[in-house]
Amino acid sequence: MAKSNPKIDVTDRLAFSEIFELLEEKARQYNCVDFIATDPIQIPRQFAQKENIEIAGFLAATIAWGQRPTIIKNGKWLMEAMDHDPYAFLLNTNEDEWLHFEGFKHRTFNGVDCLFFLRSLKNIYQNHGGLEAVFTHGYEQEGAVSGALRYFRKVFFEVEGDRRTHKHVSNIDKGASAKRLNMYLRWMVRKDDAGVDFGIWNGIPASELLLPLDVHTSKQARQLGLLTRKQDDWKAVLEVTEHLKAFDPNDPIKYDFALFGLGAFTQL
Repeated sequence: MAKSNPKIDVTDRLAFSEIFELLEEKARQYNCVDFIATDPIQIPRQFAQKENIEIAGFLAATIAWGQRPTIIKNGKWLMEAMDHDPYAFLLNTNEDEWLHFEGFKHRTFNGVDCLFFLRSLKNIYQNHGGLEAVFTHGYEQEGAVSGALRYFRKVFFEVEGDRRTHKHVSNIDKGASAKRLNMYLRWMVRKDDAGVDFGIWNGIPASELLLPLDVHTSKQARQLGLLTRKQDDWKAVLEVTEHLKAFDPNDPIKYDFALFGLGAFTQL
């Protein structure tokens, strides 16, 4: 156990200071504009208008599982289908003009799901002040990102639709890690000069963000002794995020770049 921080039970391979230096180095390496070319964040990076960034980012994050080239390809299809102006498309078109989305498919996310997402997003912007307002209100209710995720899910499913779509919005009360929603919040909330994350939302502090836990980040976190839980679930997210706060309490999720990069592009 490292004397520098008794909360972290590190492996014998790396001491606390060495983990800190490694995470800092890899965060700088992968948190850069070159990262965008191979990441789904390039979908919202097409836009300048805040609402377009939010909507494009949410849809890109929603389908962000599987092969990244396929995610990016399908994300671009969605933007083209929305005339490269998703905010105007949602507000100014009727559902009878959305028939071309019936053929959309990304793994288990199909046309039924896609149409539900469009209807729900339209409701959020017409009746709830937009995505930022919904997530921020939920955060303020509980003073935690968990509140943002719970309230967002409640609002998202207030429109009628097929219950099959519920599986595509994580339910943390059932133990889901909410990887894609946490990634989306990272995109919208984090602020730095690297040019990757947008930092256009101000109501949720970066210090309260949670790690987007996936197969890459969880594997590397366990190898570094930052995660002991075996399941990649909500409790694991809270555990690893708490450990990352030991390295940077103000911006712990910048280390998402380090853990993901170590897992996806290199090996310890």
